[in-house]
Amino acid sequence: MQVNLANFNEIHRPIYVLEEERLRHNLSLIRSVAERADMEIILAFKAYALWKTFPIFREYISSTTASSLSEAKLAYHEFGSKAHTFSPAYTDYEIDEIAQCSSHLTFNSLTQYERYHERARRANSDIRLGLRVNPEYSEVGTLLYNPCAPGTRFGVSADKLPQTLPSDIEGFHCHCHCESGADVFERTLAHIEEKFSPWFPQLKWINFGGGHLMTRKDYDVEHLINIIKGFHQRYPHLKIIMEPGSAFGWQTGPLVTQVVDVVEDKGIRTAIINASFTCHMPDCLEMPYMPAVRNAETLEVDDPTKAPEGAHIYRIGGNSCLSGDFMGFWKFDHELQIGENVIFEDMLHYTTVKTNTFNGITHPSIGIVHLDGKLETLRDFSYEDYRSRMD
Repeated sequence: MQVNLANFNEIHRPIYVLEEERLRHNLSLIRSVAERADMEIILAFKAYALWKTFPIFREYISSTTASSLSEAKLAYHEFGSKAHTFSPAYTDYEIDEIAQCSSHLTFNSLTQYERYHERARRANSDIRLGLRVNPEYSEVGTLLYNPCAPGTRFGVSADKLPQTLPSDIEGFHCHCHCESGADVFERTLAHIEEKFSPWFPQLKWINFGGGHLMTRKDYDVEHLINIIKGFHQRYPHLKIIMEPGSAFGWQTGPLVTQVVDVVEDKGIRTAIINASFTCHMPDCLEMPYMPAVRNAETLEVDDPTKAPEGAHIYRIGGNSCLSGDFMGFWKFDHELQIGENVIFEDMLHYTTVKTNTFNGITHPSIGIVHLDGKLETLRDFSYEDYRSRMD
């Protein structure tokens, strides 16, 4: 089906729409950065895992990062290469299979290393082992997403590392960014080097994690490349890895929904859609953040119990039974009509990976608009998908 990317008027049921042209634009930029900075940039499944699009990714990158057995198996079986794997805690019943599906395995603590490093090497003699370290510095403002907050469960601080690392530890992994700019990485890197450079001569690689939003329009790509080049000059023996997730899926497509009712209470008009924030856009409530709605103005309010003055102002509500399944307010240029599309921008990263089937609400389909403008449906969801979770 040919679709109009401006309004998706041909679509009448909720669907996540990936635009191949936008995806390839991001992939091209990321590959260019990797080549110019002489580092490896890999895809983090925790932000994007639409495996039917992996053939496109393989044209630009060669590896991925996993945080669980399922993600490691997705890397091995669907992406076609072993994963760079990190988990806060491996288990007796999964460690062997995880190791078999991994090229790199990073331990969150020295106790996890002691418990599992020999088993991992028995399962995969070629595996490269690493430790996650905590630089005790992060500029992530939302506490829920700050891995270096006091009391964190992530990584080993410098004061807890032995002067000589275990002989089979080849790398460090450090993740402390969230949709951050190159300037944030520059300041963070200073802390990483201050804390951990004494151990760098013992390493072969360092993974600077995710959160490097290099495909955002205002991201200073040249500055990032220069930072990495400077690091190479100081430590030429270290291979550099980054594993962003959002950067790959950033602004690659919307969630298209439809208005099914409009209700009003105490002067607040709510347009109810055939999708749900808590089920299908959970990051909006979790972060929280107000998603951009196409052809609507996002309004900031001091009192969410009172609607701003003006015409065509709506709160948007989901179709679950959760009372808080709504966000608002947006100002449209017309009265919303039953059946018309409400298009939520930028809903491919940290969205499709977090959705759920609460209330048994029908999950939006997933589709891709190819370069020729035709929409291919990658997945429709049904009652059997809901039922099988409880089977």
